Amino acid sequence: MISRMKAAAHLLEKLIAIVGHKHVLSRDEELIPYECDGLSAYRVKPMLVVLPADSEQVQAVVRCCHQYQTPIVARGAGTGLSGGALPLQNGVLLSLARLNQILQIDVVNTRARVQPGVRNLAVSEAARPHGLYYAPDPSSQIACSIGGNVAENAGGVHCLKYGLTVNNLLALKVITVDGELLELGGGALDSAGLDLLSLMTGSEGMLGIVVEITLRLLPLPQQTRTLMASFEQLQQAGNAVADIIASGIIPAGLEIMDRLSIQAAEDFIHAGYPTDAAAILLCDLDGTAADVETDYRQLMQTLQNSGSSEIRQAHSGEERQRMWAGRKAAFPAVGRISPDYYCMDGTIPRKYLGEILQHIDSLSQHYKLRVANVFHAGDGNLHPLILYDANQPGELQHAEEFGGKILELCVRYGGSITGEHGVGMEKINQMCVQFSSDELNCFHELKSAFDPDGLLNPGKAIPTLVRCAEFGAMHVHNGQLAHPELERF
Repeated sequence: MISRMKAAAHLLEKLIAIVGHKHVLSRDEELIPYECDGLSAYRVKPMLVVLPADSEQVQAVVRCCHQYQTPIVARGAGTGLSGGALPLQNGVLLSLARLNQILQIDVVNTRARVQPGVRNLAVSEAARPHGLYYAPDPSSQIACSIGGNVAENAGGVHCLKYGLTVNNLLALKVITVDGELLELGGGALDSAGLDLLSLMTGSEGMLGIVVEITLRLLPLPQQTRTLMASFEQLQQAGNAVADIIASGIIPAGLEIMDRLSIQAAEDFIHAGYPTDAAAILLCDLDGTAADVETDYRQLMQTLQNSGSSEIRQAHSGEERQRMWAGRKAAFPAVGRISPDYYCMDGTIPRKYLGEILQHIDSLSQHYKLRVANVFHAGDGNLHPLILYDANQPGELQHAEEFGGKILELCVRYGGSITGEHGVGMEKINQMCVQFSSDELNCFHELKSAFDPDGLLNPGKAIPTLVRCAEFGAMHVHNGQLAHPELERF
């Protein structure tokens, strides 16, 4: 015990020498703001928080922690929703918030070099005067950092047409667990050798720590049209999404909100949403004027054939922003109508949207918990918000079980347990549902190749086989698999 305390004291001294006294936090009142990410149901107070100023300091901190065999959890803006940045009591939380500079906007080559602490929205703001923008736009883009986007492979409203973070990256600079600096990717859309750039994207800080990112920028579209279609049944809206994609249209954005999320957003933002609708579908069309006009006519016909009760078009930039403002603010809006909510993130094939929504409603009645459905409908990325009250005994547990059932339904329908929020701590049990023991062993071997001592964000994303065995036994013991909505498949 004494030797561990001495080692911790020596580590503290060395970290202070690297970043300065005021950038190493150790007192309880300093540590509390870092005890969770956006998934506040899980909280752990870290041993220390370190805030380096540049990549050289990151290297030195990582080398120091490696020397003392101290776990490291990297953290960006803390907006993640899967517990990916949950710290460890015996570990260092490495905040990258001070690495917040846009290093270059390369207009000729349409790319940007940024540090990981740069906000997502700040990239497009800096690129806009040059007629460019960064396509991935998570709902938290006003606050979330690019480094966190890389760690979770974040998406957003425009991921249907323009892809996730991984599809908009050109290069990364990464610090390995022993402090080596790796450069992955390059200036072109593809580079020689193994695709380590894609491997690192979405790895949740378990393989390395990103200190610089080169992003692909796109020209601002010549024209954009935004439509909002109302439906009297939620399933109609889900089916309309499949009809739109089947018609050959690839909208820039295609989002669904159900009645509860519509009402919450309207009360909060006053976006002009029809609060009596069972669901609305928000759709962005962009491109050349000719392409947008052609797609617009086809979209209008498809929506009418799909049973839309009303279709509105934004006639100005202000009206368009107002329509999307309600969707962007849906999460905080729902937070105003419930003491707590549990945000899920799974994906399914688009053709099953309507069917899955029916099952979610059935599960909502089973668990007696309300659900507000908000999601990236175009690529089948569901974001059900399960409303609960943590002050009521058992409600958090029920919300977690409910969320687990939704993810298992996604897998049974041929989808995935995550679309953009990552696995973190939240979905680690459901990894046992989606992947076999051989696949999980492969993941562990890959992790070990980069981090043999398991110091980078340990205990996240990849469950042990023992954990999976215990989860399976618990499932059968609790009779959870006997729920009729799961037994049907």
